[in-house]
Amino acid sequence: MRRLVILFFLLISVVVFAQEKNKTLVYKIDIKQNIMPATQRQVRQAFQAADSLHAKYFLIHMNTYGGTVLDADSIRTMILRSKIPVYVFIDNNAASAGALISIACDGIYMRPGSSIGAATVVNQTGEAMPDKYQSYMRSTMRATAEAHGKDTVVTADNDTIIKWFRDPLIAEAMVDQSIYVEGISDTGKVLTFTALEAMENGFCEGIAENVNEVLEQIGVSDYELVTYEPTLLEKIIGLLVNPVVSGLLIMAIIGGIYFEMQSPGIGFPLGIAVLAAILYFAPLYLEGLAANWEIVIFIVGIILIFMEIFAIPGFGVAGVTGIVLVFAGLVLSLIDNVNFDFDGVELRGFGVAITTVVLGVFGGFLLSLYLGQKVFTAQSGMFKNFALNTVQHANEGYISIETNMLLLKGKEGVAQTVLRPGGKVLIEGEVYDAVAETGFIDKGENVIVTRIEATQIYVERADIA
Repeated sequence: MRRLVILFFLLISVVVFAQEKNKTLVYKIDIKQNIMPATQRQVRQAFQAADSLHAKYFLIHMNTYGGTVLDADSIRTMILRSKIPVYVFIDNNAASAGALISIACDGIYMRPGSSIGAATVVNQTGEAMPDKYQSYMRSTMRATAEAHGKDTVVTADNDTIIKWFRDPLIAEAMVDQSIYVEGISDTGKVLTFTALEAMENGFCEGIAENVNEVLEQIGVSDYELVTYEPTLLEKIIGLLVNPVVSGLLIMAIIGGIYFEMQSPGIGFPLGIAVLAAILYFAPLYLEGLAANWEIVIFIVGIILIFMEIFAIPGFGVAGVTGIVLVFAGLVLSLIDNVNFDFDGVELRGFGVAITTVVLGVFGGFLLSLYLGQKVFTAQSGMFKNFALNTVQHANEGYISIETNMLLLKGKEGVAQTVLRPGGKVLIEGEVYDAVAETGFIDKGENVIVTRIEATQIYVERADIA
């Protein structure tokens, strides 16, 4: 009896498993935000997942006002090359880049009251971009519509008519207001279809209230619906590109560099600065905002600043250039420009980028000063046990320089470099770092040591002394 019960349950399990396996797998991804690099990455991951799961259908649940043309074009290409049939359900809007993606799909289904079209390329203020952008979008829309093919129809009068599955001229009219389509679009108006209009003109296969109705109209009844979920990495990238987080990372970069200069040597503060720089630039690079050259000018700027501080006496061209390059690298990485072409960047975008960087830099500097007093002081800081508390008094014989340096006072030498005011001097065959007491001293001029304080030699022109 016991064996019969076990066998019965095994048979039930096999039947249930077989039924589950026989279900049609439909893979769905939601595009309910502006089309951007993150959207393109997520769609690519969704296609890869659908392929690995052997999905029979790929469904896009869409509600978008548009986004970047390049990312929409990449998604369009994925759809056209997909071996899995791709359908789109327009929940409310498929404007601009959303229209391009929808037209690439094998089937378009729309909710009552939704719309598709208005694919003119605009900047972030809503103004139409120059014709070179419109021309690219027109050709892309036309090519996408043509990719679905056409039929040659012979009428009763033996006339041959070309009937496109999706009319390329209509697709172009969604971009260019000058295109006239008889009975559909007047010149001077960019074409946008309602759900019923789209059905009448071959840009919609059906009207549905929800995803279930879409799948019923496609002919899928017994199915398993798997929805794409962004990975943890995608969520982290989305967090890091937030302007507030970007500002905090800039503060960490500035703070780390400041503390490293206070205690020279490759240590913990420099590690924090490097990590913050990676977390700042990496997500922006993946999002398509930070280009290689923008990251390079930031790195070059940091190198110039360190050279000015530790290698080149005084603070001159290298230091100023380094500060400018660092600032430019941080700002440009936040702006969606192509090289130095800012046609698609609105003034507000510049303002947000500059404000983020300025607040981050000054905030980091002020926070570094505060923490330097509160955290690292020998008496009361939370890391006071890491500090040397012993005081070595000069009257006890402790001095901070070699005694033979004190003998240089009154000695004459020659300026080895230009002192502006810092530089190098040659005294009795030895080269020393020195600072001019007044003005600049040219290379080769005779100098005299006037004083030595805190390991620093001060000099004047010998003729002045």
